[in-house]
Amino acid sequence: MISIDLIEKTAVELMQRAAIEIPDDYLEGLKKTAAAEDGDLSSFVLQAMLENYEAAKEDRRAMCGDTGCPRWYVKMGNDTRIEGGPVALETALRRATAASTDGVPLRPNRVHPLWRTDHDNNVGIGAPEIEYGFEPGGEWIDLITVHKGGLFGTDYRMLFPSDGIEGIKRFYLDCLVAFGKRGLACQPAIIGIGLGGSKDTCMVLGKRAACLRTVGDRNPDPKIAELEEEFKELGNSIGMGAMGFVGKSMVVDCHIEVGYCHTGGMQMSVHAFCLSSRRAVARVHADGRVEYRTDPQWFTDFQRRETVEWKAPEDNRQRSA
Repeated sequence: MISIDLIEKTAVELMQRAAIEIPDDYLEGLKKTAAAEDGDLSSFVLQAMLENYEAAKEDRRAMCGDTGCPRWYVKMGNDTRIEGGPVALETALRRATAASTDGVPLRPNRVHPLWRTDHDNNVGIGAPEIEYGFEPGGEWIDLITVHKGGLFGTDYRMLFPSDGIEGIKRFYLDCLVAFGKRGLACQPAIIGIGLGGSKDTCMVLGKRAACLRTVGDRNPDPKIAELEEEFKELGNSIGMGAMGFVGKSMVVDCHIEVGYCHTGGMQMSVHAFCLSSRRAVARVHADGRVEYRTDPQWFTDFQRRETVEWKAPEDNRQRSA
C-alpha cells in the first residue's frame, strides 16, 4: 500500500520542479530552435529565455511570472492500493497545490468565474484538475503535474470527413497565425493536436498531446508520425517566431493524438503548451521508492488501444460473410 504522506510529499516536490526546472527534452529542442532562428527580435527573445531558465534554476525561483494553472495527471497500475483510497489521494494533491502556491511561490491564478473570489492558493471548485489513467499490472502510481497557461492558446473546430488533411492543415495554420498575431500563446511551444472523439474528448486528446509527450516523440502510426513532422515544419514556415515576432520558431514540436469519432464528423483541437513547458513526473512504488523523471510516458500502447477482446455472435458473422 502506498502511503498518503509520501504521495503528498512527492507532489510538493513535483510542483517545485515543474515551476523552476525546464524538462531536458524541451530545453534541447529550444536550443536547436534558437540556433536556427535568424529573426533579430525572435533570436533576442530566445536567448533571453535560455538565460532566464538558467537564472531560475540557479536562484530556485519560478521561471515565469505567470506560473500557469497547476493540474494533475495520475496513472496507476491495476494492482495499486493507496492509503485512504482515491478520496485521500485527491485531498493530498489539493493540499500539495495549496502548499506549493505559498512555498515556491506560485501566482494564485484560480478565481471563481463570476464573483472573481479566490482562496489565494490555486485551489477551488474543480481546481486543480485531476485526470486519471490506468495500466495493466503493477503496484505503483505516476504523479504528473503540468502548469499550463490557462487563458488562450487553444481552439476547436468541427471539420467534416470531406475536409481531409488539407482542412486539418488550414485550421492548424489559422490557429498558429491567431496565436501569434493576437498574443494568444507564448511561442515557441509544443503544439498538440486532437483529432476525433467527441468535442470534450477531442479537447482532452489535444491537450494531452501537447503536455504529456516529449520533444522528438512520434506517434506509433507511421502516417500520423509523418504528419507530425510535416506540421512542425509547416508551423515554422509562416514567418512568425518567438512571441509572435518575425522569424521561424513558432513550433518546437507537434504531436497528434486521435480517437474514433462519429462517422459524419472530424473533430479537431489545437493546443499550444507554454514556452516554459512546465511538467514534472514521479513514480511512487508500494515499497516507498520514488523515481523522478520529466517524460510522462502517458501514451502507452494500452492508452492507445484500438479495440477490445470480443467474439462476435454467430449470426453477425454469417451476415457479414
